[in-house]
Amino acid sequence: MPAFSIKPATAADIPAIISIQEQTWEPTYGEILNKEQIDYMFDKIYSSDALKSQMEEGQSFLILMKENEPAGFASVSEEKPGTFKLHKLYVLPSTQGTGAGKFLLGEAERYVMQAGGQVVLLNVNRYNKAKAFYEKQGYQVIDKQDIPIGPYWMNDYILEKRLN
Repeated sequence: MPAFSIKPATAADIPAIISIQEQTWEPTYGEILNKEQIDYMFDKIYSSDALKSQMEEGQSFLILMKENEPAGFASVSEEKPGTFKLHKLYVLPSTQGTGAGKFLLGEAERYVMQAGGQVVLLNVNRYNKAKAFYEKQGYQVIDKQDIPIGPYWMNDYILEKRLN
């Protein structure tokens, strides 16, 4: 298994985050969402300004490093005392299946616990194969939600995991 490490992201890492997204969104969502919705959401969520705002508003980003190169990232923030939201978790398609996602999720959970969190919530598209990955890692569906984003909808499950 490749050697992975984590580094906290700063605004200087925004280009790396955008690069990872450019490589992961089409394979992840290409069969789920139409190109216009993917482009709209990408611009809304992953522009340099949007990512900088997310960081300033309290999302903590973690960069997954593989052999000293960015290979994925996650972001979390505290929603209420003890409860954190995992906003994002992506690894490069070339790194999927190597344990990278499991490692990154574990590090995000460790970050949450060190910050005093006991619960992690996340949203996953109802048709995203990642749902099975999260369930293998101990997450359970607790609700479903349809969220407007501009002229589009995100049709998500909400998953939860209680941390030890």
